[in-house]
Amino acid sequence: MWAASCLASCCAACACDACRTVVSGISRRSARIAYCGLFALSLIVSWILREVAAPLMEKLPWINHFHKTPDREWFETDAVLRVSLGNFLFFTILSILMVGVKNQKDPRDGLHHGGWMAKVICWCLLVILMFFVPNEIVSFYESISKFGSGLFLLVQVVLLLDFVHGWNDKWVGYNEQFWYIALFVVSLVCYVATFAFSGLLFHWFTPSGHDCGLNTFFIVMTLILVFVFAIVALHPAISGSILPASVISLYCMYLSYSGLASEPRDYECNGLHRHSKAVSTGTLAVGLLTTVLSVVYSAVRAGSSTTLLSPPSSPRAGKPLLPLEKADEKEKESSKPVTYSYSFFHIIFSLASMYSAMLLTGWSTSVGESGKLVDVGWPSVWVRIVTAWATAGLYIWSLVAPVLFPDREF
Repeated sequence: MWAASCLASCCAACACDACRTVVSGISRRSARIAYCGLFALSLIVSWILREVAAPLMEKLPWINHFHKTPDREWFETDAVLRVSLGNFLFFTILSILMVGVKNQKDPRDGLHHGGWMAKVICWCLLVILMFFVPNEIVSFYESISKFGSGLFLLVQVVLLLDFVHGWNDKWVGYNEQFWYIALFVVSLVCYVATFAFSGLLFHWFTPSGHDCGLNTFFIVMTLILVFVFAIVALHPAISGSILPASVISLYCMYLSYSGLASEPRDYECNGLHRHSKAVSTGTLAVGLLTTVLSVVYSAVRAGSSTTLLSPPSSPRAGKPLLPLEKADEKEKESSKPVTYSYSFFHIIFSLASMYSAMLLTGWSTSVGESGKLVDVGWPSVWVRIVTAWATAGLYIWSLVAPVLFPDREF
């Protein structure tokens, strides 16, 4: 017993030293990566507790206060939601604290980039505290998470559109034959991949001998949108480019695949169900990794976006309409403005916390329908399909809006 106590103390001391070393090495430039790492840690904790915390939670009287103990899946979902709620509160509090930060002289700028030991401790305390809140609060959070997840997907779409338009403008701006050829080659590759992907979707999700009209509708609708993108982008009145159209086409086809692959494994039109038992562990790992990469990209891209996050005082927001006075110029030189909105940056993580909880719980419908597979169930199917349609609508709007409203800036 004494040896075990000493070993535990040594391990705790080593863990504390390791944490102190890591957080002391976080610089101003690496702060955004550190937030992404903290978010990734929350996903790992959620996944672990989803697998191992159910027996312990069944013994907690303020959680299991039912006359009849729920199934194990209920406690697994509850554990994920409680970790997600703590993560959501952590980033929401930071977002509120960062409202109005416009330059680096603001004391809150130091809070955003530093104080990592205190932030990690606060994050841990919030997550632990969520396991003591009543079930009614967790149930309410579960309800609003569905709306927050949809908003996060919408933000992802806006960031993607901003990215592809910026990518196209940059290559066209070089005004050299090499970049025009590169633009054509990338567009061609995206279109080939899109149509090859659609063929695989027909093969996997419309098996012969089954009535799979819904799956056929989803795939055909996506193909129609692909042709609409090209027609609208190449219309003389639009003067668009084929590169954004090809990238958005491939992304919409991927969303269609993602939605169809999320159909229940016992659904006869889901051609992947024959392999579900063999790859269930791999599906968990890939699903979690995809979630982390998606959220990290959205957060980092959001922090660099020139259209969503740049505060009025940022250099990315453009030049002032009136010339500055000399005193103002000196003050501007002494107080360097921030390059992105810290508040909105943390909102991205708050929404991502909701989205990740929905993925890990199958949109809270995995019980009795899809077992332990991540992001599987009819709600997930419709969320992905509707996201693909929303992406199509926003892209088409980004093309036609300048023509319909020439006096407005887009």
